[in-house]
Amino acid sequence: MTRYVGAIDQGTTSSRFIVFDRAGATVAQAQREHRQIFPRPGWVEHDAMEILDNTRAVIAEALGGAGLTARDLAAVGITNQRETTVLWDRATGLPVHNALVWQDTRVDPLVAEYARDGGQDRFRAATGLPLASYFSALKLRWLLDNVVGARARAEAGELLFGTIDSWLVWHLVGSHVTDVTNASRTQLMNLATLDWDAALLSAFGIPRAVLPAIVASSAVLGTARGALDGVPVAGILGDQQAALVGQTCFAPGEAKNTYGTGCFLLLNTGTTPVASRSGLITTVAYRLGNAPACYALEGSIAVTGALVQWLRDNLGMIETSAEIETLAASVADNGGVYFVPAFSGLYAPYWRADARGVIAGLTGYANKGHIARAALEATAYQTMDVIAAMERDSGVKMHTLRVDGGMVVNETLMQFQADMLDVPVVRPQVIETTALGAAYAAGLAVGYWHDLDDLRRNWGVARTWQPRMAHETRAALAAGWRKAIERSFGWA
Repeated sequence: MTRYVGAIDQGTTSSRFIVFDRAGATVAQAQREHRQIFPRPGWVEHDAMEILDNTRAVIAEALGGAGLTARDLAAVGITNQRETTVLWDRATGLPVHNALVWQDTRVDPLVAEYARDGGQDRFRAATGLPLASYFSALKLRWLLDNVVGARARAEAGELLFGTIDSWLVWHLVGSHVTDVTNASRTQLMNLATLDWDAALLSAFGIPRAVLPAIVASSAVLGTARGALDGVPVAGILGDQQAALVGQTCFAPGEAKNTYGTGCFLLLNTGTTPVASRSGLITTVAYRLGNAPACYALEGSIAVTGALVQWLRDNLGMIETSAEIETLAASVADNGGVYFVPAFSGLYAPYWRADARGVIAGLTGYANKGHIARAALEATAYQTMDVIAAMERDSGVKMHTLRVDGGMVVNETLMQFQADMLDVPVVRPQVIETTALGAAYAAGLAVGYWHDLDDLRRNWGVARTWQPRMAHETRAALAAGWRKAIERSFGWA
């Protein structure tokens, strides 16, 4: 019997391939970063061919480095940065433009135009999403309207649209598909029918011929070619939904927070979508085979780990991302400094496209350490705001927070998060939960794991941070953050 399951984890800044065993432990992995392309302020692009080449490279590197071959894998799953939009030629497989990344704000004028007729929540009842530059529909609309000949070619069936999962599956397997989690982020799928919605396609001006088929998150899609030749590709999950699965949050009321380029808190709400009244998103959590889809409330934060990268790459304040903790720990507190990283506006729970980044509270006393600490604290403050909104919507008080993602190795951040939430923060033994969730989806589809209880048995606690901050201190810090957030409004 094949021994392992593989996962392609295609993220905002890098592509990885990870091989897991039956206990959910990592057997092999490889990673490569790709370029972040900024043609204009607010525009963010990726080279889809670079992502594809990197994906192929990390598959070969991970397998070769561990002495494995494709025959050692029972299945492969894919997890991906969501909303990032690719348009490519059906005949050649080549993109007709760089991918428009989820952070890209070039469609802000279109957002405002659509919101004038029905408001920001014009499509929320059908899609669970507010009008925002974040989602794929308007990015695709922009490509169809601005790439010469694209609209006519799309209507003729010559061009194909997809988020990164679709792009990879097309090249690995030859199928044009996406799963329900990624489809739910396009603003073109109806949450009730789990299918493309004719009224939405008409409103956004999207020809149906360009769209992939929508499939379950855990299902055999076909067999791969290349380095994975003959391996079933059997799972697709958007990255945050994959982390929910990787954290085994299968029961309504269970939640996780992923700390990556952005920060994403998901709460499982079961088989019924819950409408938010507090600035959250209603999204599909997963659909396993023929079982009913499960839904989630999500709080999406655009910039968390990306702020650390910005301090590294744009300001040269640190040489590696890991150095942010040492620099932040060089001071006892934030020195009154707050950093609101609204580089692309603010997402949940504010949804303010007019917000821009601010550093507030500077005095002559402030130094690099205070700015570094304020940058880390911004992640915890934004999470605090999202959890408050989630508790209002769900009526459920969060008693612990399960965390994952690259930033959870930062002890300073995790302790501050526990302090500001006044609840324990729990890190699992396997922190690669995004890739693990994709592996779980694929493994379930081929019987490598039998059921959800198999997956739950793999979850274990590695570290817990207990809150230890005085109430008065917490209240004063939160009040300062609220003032800083308000200062970020109205710049664009």
